Amino acid sequence: MNNNATPRITYSCAQSLSSTTKLLAIIVMGCGILFAGCKKDNPETYATALRAVDGQSNVSALAAVSIPTKAEALLAMQVYNNHFYNQYGTYGSSYKAYYWKDDNHTGRMDFWTQQEAIEMLIDAYNINPSVDLKNKIIYLYNGVRDGYGLLWSNNIYNDDIVWGAIMCVRAFKITNDGGMLDMAKNNFNMMWNRAWDTQTLGGGLWWTTNNQTKNTCVNAPAVICAMLLYQATGDVSYKTKAKQIMDWMVLKLYDSSTGEVKGAINAAGTITEGALSYTQGTFIGACDLLRADYPSTNYLAMGTKAMDYARSSMCNTSGGILKDENGIADTQGMKSIFARWATLFVKNTGTATNYGPWLDANATQAWSIRNSQGLMWNIWGTRTPESVRNAFETTCGVAMINGIYNYH
Repeated sequence: MNNNATPRITYSCAQSLSSTTKLLAIIVMGCGILFAGCKKDNPETYATALRAVDGQSNVSALAAVSIPTKAEALLAMQVYNNHFYNQYGTYGSSYKAYYWKDDNHTGRMDFWTQQEAIEMLIDAYNINPSVDLKNKIIYLYNGVRDGYGLLWSNNIYNDDIVWGAIMCVRAFKITNDGGMLDMAKNNFNMMWNRAWDTQTLGGGLWWTTNNQTKNTCVNAPAVICAMLLYQATGDVSYKTKAKQIMDWMVLKLYDSSTGEVKGAINAAGTITEGALSYTQGTFIGACDLLRADYPSTNYLAMGTKAMDYARSSMCNTSGGILKDENGIADTQGMKSIFARWATLFVKNTGTATNYGPWLDANATQAWSIRNSQGLMWNIWGTRTPESVRNAFETTCGVAMINGIYNYH
């Protein structure tokens, strides 16, 4: 990441159609009338109904409110692309693109937020596959290569390297492009070689090359990345690394009594950050990916405990709507990362009966506060302003709405 704050508080529409035409095509094909005439066009109605859910975790109140449809999940992604996607030239025989950082088109998103926006697009493709979304994933990946090169060793943030590697290996699963897999492997390996350390605190990955703190925002995603690389390559050394990282995290950063995952620990062994949605979410994702390969360790119980903590203690009220985390630019899109790994955990563990109503309520609330353009910012208790929005804060709702279709 690129700021000075302490840890990152760190359908298919024809390609030849214009953005506007594509959006209209989606609407005609079943998304319903866009916003003015949509059956969900009154955000206050949904906000009122969901306040009951937020305050009481009341499933019957939720039942009275329709969750966003799968077609609306696609529409949310298309609206995002219409605002922020920029295809800016050719790349060999292909094309290259990036996401603008805001509606004013003042430049491309920062390195790590760009990776997370592309991951959101990957999420959307997995729910509503189309040639258009697949091509955008490829072109955005080309844009990363074009903008940052093949090896990101000049980036001091080890978590940035991991976010980018996760994006590459997830994109590889869609495209089977060996270049994507190589980029993921080479950057993960580079990060591991400079960040893994057993001399201080007995293990763990340093957050930056300054070696001051070991943070969940690099360690938990690194478990995810290593397991995805193991699945993609069959190389058991990645699985071994994932287990090493996780063993250290459980010992140093996971509170087994509450399920809270602390955000960071310094070289003296002092916890310097509490739980944040993206670190809690990636720990949950790590538990999910480790479960089958290490059955002797009860990662299901750990992941469930971490989910319970998020539901009870990381919402405006217990069992309600996730907190805004709007303090600085790096925090604004973190709910999108939580949405990704929490909803996949629910899908893969068959726990939708337990967690589905809560996550559904969050998706419905996010959709209810969209502005007239269809954008959703990260402050889900307030209607999204019509003024200029940044591309990271507007990932949260798109990821949550698509995420619930992992288990629906």
